[in-house]
Amino acid sequence: MSNSDENPKKSLFSRYGDRRKARIDELAAMSAPRTAPAPVPVGAGGPAEDLTVHESGTIEEKPGVSLWQSAWHRLRRNPVFLLGLTITVVFILVAIFAPWIAPKDPLQGYLIDKVRPQSNPIPGPEPGFPLGADHLGRDLMSRLIAGSRQTLIVGVLATLGGFAGGLLLGTLAGAFGGWVDSLVMRAVDVMLSIPSLVLALSIGALAARPSQWTLIIAIAVVQVPIFARLLRGSMLAQRSSDHVLAAQALGIRRSAIVTRHMLPNAMGPVIVQATLALAVSIIDAASLSFIGLGNPDQRIPEWGAMLGQSQRFIYDNPHLAYYPAICIIIVALGFTLMGESLREALDPKTRR
Repeated sequence: MSNSDENPKKSLFSRYGDRRKARIDELAAMSAPRTAPAPVPVGAGGPAEDLTVHESGTIEEKPGVSLWQSAWHRLRRNPVFLLGLTITVVFILVAIFAPWIAPKDPLQGYLIDKVRPQSNPIPGPEPGFPLGADHLGRDLMSRLIAGSRQTLIVGVLATLGGFAGGLLLGTLAGAFGGWVDSLVMRAVDVMLSIPSLVLALSIGALAARPSQWTLIIAIAVVQVPIFARLLRGSMLAQRSSDHVLAAQALGIRRSAIVTRHMLPNAMGPVIVQATLALAVSIIDAASLSFIGLGNPDQRIPEWGAMLGQSQRFIYDNPHLAYYPAICIIIVALGFTLMGESLREALDPKTRR
């Protein structure tokens, strides 16, 4: 083919390309943003709610929210979570302000003169004593209110102790792996093979003298393997994530990767478990106090100890056991409802 035959074709393609370029420039000028765009919402529901389309055709996206903010948006419309949160907040406030809320001194026997071992061992309700008194004439309502503080202290400190121990073991197992992971997990498996209450009972029985701290340590040790296994699983999931691999490629030290990248992102399930562990700690504390492994000072009110003291009068005066048992059930239910709702809100598989 000669050069004369190619030139007309080139000129034809050149003219077509120029017209196409001019048309593209014209369309780009027409779609340029105007001075006062009128936003038009797209759709009604779903991800489209976060987008806004202007007359110019541009799309604006609202700032994203964190996982915890997104979970809170769902939780505040969840009646189960709100019920659990209400119970928990009321319990905490009553425990904190118990000395000022209690109408009577929980250690003083106001109705001791009305206690007659043969005919009237338990004074009944009367003005100023709506729930009556115990076998030593002490106001039952005041002792229930004051006992909430002891229950809260034992539950919170035991959960914090188990959380700290599980955090240490789970971080070691999940961050290093290898023989460290195997060693830690075998120790955790041995602890999980023993029923929790039996293990707590064995640890409490080793103490020379029962005390409140013995109770806290026994329950904390029981909680350690649960937190350790959960955190270890979360850490293993973080080890293969993109941001951790990028940090390793940049040569960042392992300690910095664990503390700055892996551990903060693995704490979500552990925090949820802590709310559930509080309920278990309260029940375990009441169980151990019931059999006498709690505070040896029987004057100090505690719901589990009050249950144990009511055994002698359970047939004729069952209300002495009903009231502390109901308090334990309601508080444990509040923490459980709150923890389960929080887990559903954070877990993408069960998110509603």
